[in-house]
Amino acid sequence: MSVKEIEVDELETVLSGGARLIDVREVGEYQSGHVPGAVLIPLGTVPDRVADFDGDGPTYIICKTGARSMRAAEFLAERGLDVVNVAGGTMAWMRSGRTIVDGDQPS
Repeated sequence: MSVKEIEVDELETVLSGGARLIDVREVGEYQSGHVPGAVLIPLGTVPDRVADFDGDGPTYIICKTGARSMRAAEFLAERGLDVVNVAGGTMAWMRSGRTIVDGDQPS
């Protein structure tokens, strides 16, 4: 199944409009630095938390480089959810010079 994908420039734009972003990395990775506003749902818990990805408009999914988030996005898209993978992941966000936050809270 084909999953939509966006670059971090587009992500910044949709986030400023209130889009939902879910980070599927592990807890330690997330706490070490994540995109502001990203909510943590580790990849291994995605099958049990499908309802958390459902909502008005697409849910954007991010990980470290875009591979795990693509797996999550494919899984969710197969279940009819509107999801978009962030190409390059958190590393691309950081390489672009954008701010990250640490800790266990989205912002």
